[in-house]
Amino acid sequence: MKVLKFGGTSVATPERIQLVMKLIREAREQGEIAVVVSAFGGVTNKLIKASELAAQGSPAYLDLLTELKGIHLEATAQLGPEGSQVIARLHQKLDKLADILRGVFLLRELSLRSLDLIMSFGERLSAYILSASLQTQNVAAEYLCASELVKTDDQFGHARVNFEATNHNIQSYFAGHANLQIITGFIGSTDTGEVTTLGRSGSDYTAAIFAAALAAGEVEIWTDVDGVMTADPRLVRNAFSIASMSYEEAMEMSHFGSKVIHPKSMQPALEHNIPIRIRNTFNPPFAGTLIGRQADPNPFVIRGISSLAEIALLRVQGSGMLGVTGISARLFATLARASINVILITQGSSEHSICFAIMPDKARLARKAIETEFHLEILAHQIEPVIIEKDLSIIAVVGEHMRGTPGIAARTFQALGKHGANIIAIAQGSSELNISIVVNKSEEAIALNSIHETFFMRDKKALHLYLVGPGLVGGRLLEQINRQLDFLAREYALELRLNGIANSKRMAFDAKGIAFDDWTPYLASSSETMALSRFVERMKGFNFPHAIFLDCTASDEVVKYYERILNLGISIITPNKRANSSTYEQYRRLKELAIRRGVRFFYGTNVGASLPIISTLNDLTLSGDQILKIETVISGTISFIFNSFDGSRRFSEIVHEAKAKGFTEPDPRDDLNGIDVARKLLILARETGVACELSDISVENLLPEECRKASSVADFFDALQQHDDYFAQKLQEAHKAGKVLRYIGTIEEGKARVALQAVSESHPFYHLSGSDNIIAMTTSRYREQPLVIKGPGAGADVTAAGIFADVIRIGNS
Repeated sequence: MKVLKFGGTSVATPERIQLVMKLIREAREQGEIAVVVSAFGGVTNKLIKASELAAQGSPAYLDLLTELKGIHLEATAQLGPEGSQVIARLHQKLDKLADILRGVFLLRELSLRSLDLIMSFGERLSAYILSASLQTQNVAAEYLCASELVKTDDQFGHARVNFEATNHNIQSYFAGHANLQIITGFIGSTDTGEVTTLGRSGSDYTAAIFAAALAAGEVEIWTDVDGVMTADPRLVRNAFSIASMSYEEAMEMSHFGSKVIHPKSMQPALEHNIPIRIRNTFNPPFAGTLIGRQADPNPFVIRGISSLAEIALLRVQGSGMLGVTGISARLFATLARASINVILITQGSSEHSICFAIMPDKARLARKAIETEFHLEILAHQIEPVIIEKDLSIIAVVGEHMRGTPGIAARTFQALGKHGANIIAIAQGSSELNISIVVNKSEEAIALNSIHETFFMRDKKALHLYLVGPGLVGGRLLEQINRQLDFLAREYALELRLNGIANSKRMAFDAKGIAFDDWTPYLASSSETMALSRFVERMKGFNFPHAIFLDCTASDEVVKYYERILNLGISIITPNKRANSSTYEQYRRLKELAIRRGVRFFYGTNVGASLPIISTLNDLTLSGDQILKIETVISGTISFIFNSFDGSRRFSEIVHEAKAKGFTEPDPRDDLNGIDVARKLLILARETGVACELSDISVENLLPEECRKASSVADFFDALQQHDDYFAQKLQEAHKAGKVLRYIGTIEEGKARVALQAVSESHPFYHLSGSDNIIAMTTSRYREQPLVIKGPGAGADVTAAGIFADVIRIGNS
């Protein structure tokens, strides 16, 4: 025999009830079954709300009563059992519910006894409608109210079962009833016939009670998920179903937040060694999760990760606790007298403090009870007033294979630390079945994802990308990533997901990922107006590990959010020079913050696009080399201009060509004034350890005063033509000396300058061509011959390639 239980989501609508009836018919063809059913989805909450309104004297309870009547009568009409007897009995039950609620309304009193009776109508109505509906499909089904058989004490709200009487009643009843029994879940009754409820997941408990009494071969719990998951799929996108697990593992998982089945529900099955299978009503072919005495071999060292999202942590501490016997006994006896359940306990060997976790709504009561108990010790300053910490969550790492396996805790803590989740408290018993960790509630999702990835996704690493500025560089970056997705997944087990994107007008997000080849229409169709503050909040809300913010703008406004982003544990990659060429204080603060938060702040494309300039400079300094001198041409625009300026054409003509080719800013003066070069040189100087500001750099503006003051770009070119002789004269002087003109940034002896220089053929910059960048580093190791890096230092493709390379560096770290 099997006992099948269908939860509220499985019977939430007439369409779903039709599916349940189909499953019942198919199961009945396979063998003998009994069915336990919950109230229709949402009905129990409506019954509770109606009860509360009635107790408050609010006639609004009648609106809910009308709604409840409509739900059940409409379901009956759609499902088919329209016989006068069926409708009459249904109205009889609904009228009785109305009478009870009116009594609560008149008395302005809602006892636990009355609430249990009112809540029982959810199951009584659903089970009756289901049994009557099955009869219309020629299934010999009978309605069975469990309160007639399940006997309990009078602890209303969470009654305890008298198993001796209950088992006898169930066995006697089934011996005389051969038809399919449709049983109300959740309810029982006292010896005097007063209706009781069995507490949380009471219908699951009912199924296990009947299965144990009938020596069933299996209990099937039909719900709305594919069994027990490795983690909460709402928080962990890569969570997957667990094929099998032991009773102990299931109880540990459910105790700390897995809502699939409650530990109490497993006790009768555990005692009688009856397997429990969790199945999905909406995915019947899926086998679900089998819970039994022993689980099948698990390819992973842990079975799953569970979480409890709302807990409070109380700390009792004081020097007077050291070596004093009986403190713990008094503490927990006090909590027991106040009916406060302790979820987690931790105490250090110093005995200076005891921490324990409880539900937040009990925190003040617990503090008051403890401070009353230890009143004299607090007055004598032997124990301090109780400290309460709220907005916390418990993460539980569960698995029988953890026992005796070294390194589980280390890998767990490393995963949390790597992603910036702070551990507030830890508890682990000698059974090693569960490691429980208390974290801030805001870090629950990232803690779950990082641990899940560590233990379940070792063959694949997901990087979550958020891009602001999908213009020329950003667009090319997305194209490059799209071309490499399969290669990265196949060769490096890296999965890149674009979870957020924004331009100056709109922003769009998708937790599952936006297609890299379809982001343009996706963003265009978004109704979300771009606001950086909300963009950051959305990243925070996703709370993914390995998250990367890609700033492909040149905006000062975006830079203002860097600290906040790094503090969220999100890495930053950017070609935007604004942050690192701002104040030295901000430059240092961002770098130190990234280190402190355990994330990356990569800005290699600030200087030289994809050329390995900053990374090489860092490698030299980290390995102990001393930087003596840096010379560089780091503007592709100015490099092109002077490499083309050989006397065959006028200077203004070459500048005009550079603008036409898109090498310059819209106003070429923004390139020729040297500020862009100075910003890059400033970043290089800071990377060598020079604490300098932009104002400390000597910058030669290439343009005569008249060109700088021109009122428009057109006027600028007119003025520039008037000064072609000025540049021609400089070139002629250089050629007479056998030299060429180069606009060079220099760092030497802690000073930085940018100036137009004439260099001879022996200089490494003499043969520079096109728009290439070049840097020559003279160091203690490269004193005789400088280390030279040369290549394309500008352009959307190479800049995007540099950003992409930094993404991969994070993925491989």
